[in-house]
Amino acid sequence: MLSSWLAVNFQEPVPDEASFPLMLVLGLAACGETPADSTATAPAPAAEPAPAAAPDTETPAPEAVENAPVEAASTEAGAETPAEGETPAPAAPEAPAPAPTPDPAVDMANAPREGIDYTVLATPQPTYGQGGIEVAEVFAYTCIHCANLQPLLNTWKAALPSDVRFVYVPGAFGGVSDNFARGFYAAEAMGLLDKTHDDAFKAVLIERRFQTGSVEEIADFYATHGADRDAFLSTMQSFSVNAKINRARQFSLRTGVNSTPTMIINGKYSAVATQGGGAEGLLRTVDWLVARERAAAAAP
Repeated sequence: MLSSWLAVNFQEPVPDEASFPLMLVLGLAACGETPADSTATAPAPAAEPAPAAAPDTETPAPEAVENAPVEAASTEAGAETPAEGETPAPAAPEAPAPAPTPDPAVDMANAPREGIDYTVLATPQPTYGQGGIEVAEVFAYTCIHCANLQPLLNTWKAALPSDVRFVYVPGAFGGVSDNFARGFYAAEAMGLLDKTHDDAFKAVLIERRFQTGSVEEIADFYATHGADRDAFLSTMQSFSVNAKINRARQFSLRTGVNSTPTMIINGKYSAVATQGGGAEGLLRTVDWLVARERAAAAAP
């Protein structure tokens, strides 16, 4: 499972590049691993207990009646004892607590399922950037589910409101994933990201142009899109890209990412695709959480 592979790569030494074909197969098989739906069979109800024995109805002795304790209800604080023969007034019914008013901006009727479609992070984390409501996608070029999401994501991003900011965060999980993350950041630095991002998925998953996932192979790919190969290799190993790799790794660790694609909304929520919802359901969940954050910010 990819989550297991990611966990190993967070803790174990970086694997050599010769293992890339096997790692790619594992990534294709399970890069979008999602939590299981909570549909476990309910336990059988417990056997109904036998009825209690009928109480003894024997009349107590007069001495017992005289010495019986006064009923607790008659000694409650503040309770008035009615005069002999007087009918006590009925107690006023308690006013019911007012029902919470749902925010009209958040569609509660179609709310995603907490713990399945999304998770509330135990500790809110700093956002990846600044300004607006942030949606960060942690992705991997070796992930078939990320590739399948990308066309929908392109359409979704084009219609984002002005108060929502989207950012890609390449999964830097060690080994080959770091190499592809370096390629992402080098392409970004050299102004090539917009025209290479979608093609990188195609080159890895369809054309199978990468045999080892080495930095040299990755530089060769970007050279076909106009990059100077030597300059690209140098940029991949630069101080700036090293810093961005470390930041991406820490972001994934802090937000508990263990599969791709994972969406982190405003540093507070983690959302993944489920079997029932798929990529479309993931984006609906993200929209709902964005609306929730917007409503929370507008609340007095």
